[in-house]
Order: sequence, then C-alpha cells, then structure tokens
Amino acid sequence: MYMEIAADIRQKIQTREWLPEHPVPSAAALCDQYGVSMSVTKKALDLLKSEGHVYGKFGVGTFVANRPNLVRVSPERQVEGAEATFGSESNEDARVDREVSEVRATSDLAEVFGLSLDDKLTHTITRASVDGRPVSISDTYQPLAVSGISEARVLWETVADRLPSRTHAEWLNTTPGDLVKTVNQRFITDDGRVIMISDVSYPRDRYDAFVFRMTLPSGS
Repeated sequence: MYMEIAADIRQKIQTREWLPEHPVPSAAALCDQYGVSMSVTKKALDLLKSEGHVYGKFGVGTFVANRPNLVRVSPERQVEGAEATFGSESNEDARVDREVSEVRATSDLAEVFGLSLDDKLTHTITRASVDGRPVSISDTYQPLAVSGISEARVLWETVADRLPSRTHAEWLNTTPGDLVKTVNQRFITDDGRVIMISDVSYPRDRYDAFVFRMTLPSGS
C-alpha cells in the first residue's frame, strides 16, 4: 500500500498537478485519505524523499522538490514489474518488451547455479523505452526448475560503470567505448542457492543516484 500511495503522489508531481513547493499532506492526513496505518504513510513519504521528489522542512511539513531527481530505488522496487517502475518515473509513455528462450548453461552460469553444462536455463531479455528512447536492457537467467523469486531471501546487487555487451550497446545506442551503468543482481535463498541472476544496463546518465534498502534480521 505504501508504494501505491507513493505512486499516486509521484503522478501528481510528474503531471504538474502539484508544482514545486506544493505542500504534501501529512502522514496523518494520508492515513485518513487511504485508510491505512501511520507506519504505511510514513514509509510512502520516506520513499518519495529518498527519490528526491519531496523534501521535509523541520517543524513545518513536506513539500514538492524544485527539481525532483530521477533515482533508482532498489531493492524496494523489485516487487514492481518493469512497466510499473518506468511508468512511475515519468509521465511519458513507457514500453517494455520481453524475449524468452531456453538456453544451455555456460560454464560460468553452471557454476553460479550449481548445474551441469547439459542443464538448461530460462533466458529473458527485457528491453525498456520511455517515449521511444531506450532506457534499459537486461539479461535474466533462471533454472527451469525454478519459477519466480518467491524462495529468495536476499537480493545482492552490484552497481558499476562498465563497457556494455554488444546487445546492450546496440539497444542503448552507445558510442563504441562508452561506459554504461550496470546492475548485477543475484537472488539468493536462505540456504545460499542462487535462483536468479540478472544483468541490467542503463545509460550512464539515466539516474542521479541509486538508493538501496533492506530489512535487517531482528537482533542484528
């Protein structure tokens, strides 16, 4: 629910229904509006602040930022599909295309998943564009015996500037030799098994910042 509330407010900002310095309803007011608890509305406001869409004035309230940054929030957004993620970042048209196939595991992939070279994987290429401009491409691999990420308890992400693969460079229209922003994701179970990996590439200047959130086990 807090992500739905944040998406509603984000939409008002991006469509300029709420202009810079517009006051954002308090957490208590949002509780009444959406019929949720105070903790839910506070999480929604915290998410919007981490994205740079709003800011707080101590003792006064929360307001729309003058120049909202485009910030990728992770792994907070992993519960969203790509369509929702890119659609919420802009009021422009977002399009996501997926190409799914079965491939044999390479030696590197077999080692990551604990498989043999004869085993097959599901390979998904996801291409995203906003208003006709390519903004993301990813290669995702998962063993055929695994469906989804419901077993995963840890999301390990590595962010780096790297030379893209040929396929990623072609989609993002990068100049040969130019770096792109890459995110390598590994979804891991409690017993340490990797059940999905994904390599995502963005234009290097796509995001102002990357924000990471995770829940620590109690007692840590």
